[in-house]
Amino acid sequence: MQKGMKIAIVDDEQDMRQSISQWLALSGYDTETFSSAEDALKNLGPEYPGIVISDIKMPGMDGMQFLKKLMGTDSALPVIMITGHGDVPMAVEAMRIGAFDFLEKPFNPDRMTELAKKAANARRLTMDNRQLRRELSDGSQLMKKLIGNSPTMERLREDILDLGQADGHVLIDGETGTGKTLVAHALHAVGARAGKKFVLLSCGAMDEARLEKRLFGPMLPEDSQLPAIEEARGGTLVLEDIEKLSETLQSRLLSVINEQGTPAETRIVAISNLQEQNKTCEDALRPDLFYRLAALRITVPPLRQRGEDILLMFTQLSEQFADEYGCETPNVTAQEAAQLLQAPWPGNVRQLINVAERAVLQSRRGSGTIASLLMSDHDEMQPVMTTEGKPLKEYVEAFERMLIDNTMRRHKGSIASVMDELCLPRRTLNEKMAKYGLQRQDYL
Repeated sequence: MQKGMKIAIVDDEQDMRQSISQWLALSGYDTETFSSAEDALKNLGPEYPGIVISDIKMPGMDGMQFLKKLMGTDSALPVIMITGHGDVPMAVEAMRIGAFDFLEKPFNPDRMTELAKKAANARRLTMDNRQLRRELSDGSQLMKKLIGNSPTMERLREDILDLGQADGHVLIDGETGTGKTLVAHALHAVGARAGKKFVLLSCGAMDEARLEKRLFGPMLPEDSQLPAIEEARGGTLVLEDIEKLSETLQSRLLSVINEQGTPAETRIVAISNLQEQNKTCEDALRPDLFYRLAALRITVPPLRQRGEDILLMFTQLSEQFADEYGCETPNVTAQEAAQLLQAPWPGNVRQLINVAERAVLQSRRGSGTIASLLMSDHDEMQPVMTTEGKPLKEYVEAFERMLIDNTMRRHKGSIASVMDELCLPRRTLNEKMAKYGLQRQDYL
């Protein structure tokens, strides 16, 4: 079943429209039917959340003309064409124009369902990618992704807003999995270059010769891309794994930076993922390049320093995965909340995402615990805990906030329902919500 995925069925024959619609509805699709291409076009825009199945031979605007119109509106919209027997050349022409695939009459309904599933998956990927691109160009949306109320996260958001408005080069460092690339996107999106090019290049993803060509050129005539330095001109060039640059490439990059002058024509945001013990990015780069890149610097805090933000993020991630898998959000006990707060999180946010998804899958099966997901790879018998203890009061308050927050979400802001479930009088609930900064209108 494709949740939220529509299928527009276009055919001038009512019996054919109804039979296709009924069959696909049984497979869980939301179908809508149109008796003509003209009617369908009134309802199918570039953001149509689904796919199209259309007959080729129809009075008025035929399927081929209809297909051309659709491709002109949204070339990534999957259109499955239904052809009569012997119309294979026409079907081939439809594929050339941009059809996703075709079905020849009489067709097997299972074959139609299989094609619809493939087309729906392709459409979902297209829509997800478009949404991601919109989010990556929207500074306010990106800042919302940097979840947390802890002082470290408040400071991180302030640094991004401040440095986003500046125009110098930036060095972003921090442990693996902390969200450094997301911070780089946010820096671009909240600054004056937001409408300009954003180019991301991993310095550790290719050998030196390929990296040099991709970064500086020259590109061959048959290459579709400009060198990254040229491609990002006027915008932002993000260099992940900056410490992987060889001495030669470091020298070339420094020359480019020096040639640009101030303000820089292309802003360079360098991301360091250096994980070697007792070694920093400053050790890995030549001093003159390091100081040019680190004139402005952001260190993304590790998850273990974000306090009760861990519970807030775990709750939101669990809700997202529960919605995706069509099941209930798992309940978190006080002991499990303490374990989440105590865990060292070597994989940081990336690890938390993984744990939240697995917790939802475990809950759906009715087995497993969060503690089991936090087991050390090196000690399968003992849960990994930090050596940095916290006062009991902090654990209790973090769990209490999470519990009220979860209950308010579940009851969509109904104070009476929350009071009943948590056995709290109205005044006590109001005091605790005020204490933890929870507002009823956020849950309505």
